Amino acid sequence: MVNFVVCDDEAKYRGVVDKVVTSYMMKNEVDYQIHMFKDYDKEFLEMINKPLASKIYILDIETPTMSGIDVARIIRNKDVDSVLIFLTGHEELSQIVIKNEFLFLSFINKFDNCEHRLQLAIEKALHVLKTRKSIRFKDCGTIYTIKLDDILYITKDSVERKSIIKTDYSEFSLNKTLAEIEDMLNDSFVKTHRACIVNKKRVVGFNKSKKLIHFDNGESIDLVSTRFEGELI
Repeated sequence: MVNFVVCDDEAKYRGVVDKVVTSYMMKNEVDYQIHMFKDYDKEFLEMINKPLASKIYILDIETPTMSGIDVARIIRNKDVDSVLIFLTGHEELSQIVIKNEFLFLSFINKFDNCEHRLQLAIEKALHVLKTRKSIRFKDCGTIYTIKLDDILYITKDSVERKSIIKTDYSEFSLNKTLAEIEDMLNDSFVKTHRACIVNKKRVVGFNKSKKLIHFDNGESIDLVSTRFEGELI
């Protein structure tokens, strides 16, 4: 699931963004949701703290309550992985954005071929999310960063109702659903069971009769269901 978080105080441009996002995403087999705001109010700030994966922020520079530059700073203090796109009529503010080093993807002038440039920016943003090399999450006050190549598989602890990320060097237990974690992964991962996601790059063999997956570090698991085994093969 890709979450587009949009804020613009002008209904006209909220409509433009909705149109471009919907038109582009309908052509791609990717689930998405648009969260639309007209101001950087309490509700918007709460959205920043929500544990949603794959966020693409499309931010206006000026709204009645707060500057998009200040909001970008708040976002980056909490989240370095989401994509930032600035959409504004104030081209002169671009240097301020650059100097703040927000790791933003695009700065789009509302009056300069806006729809086309926004579509290109969304395309780039999806590519960035798709090719990410690590996942980052906060659990019980601790921030974890795990390289995707280090992950063997992710499974569900039905007793404690937590997800377990298994790597070569450790197991990480976190209060996220498998669906939430799946949104944070790239195309190297495939679901093999309703309670398991496997890193295909780490698989060296699959015994179909015994339903056993063998990993390159010598470990094996048997979390394979008939429904999903075709994906693994």
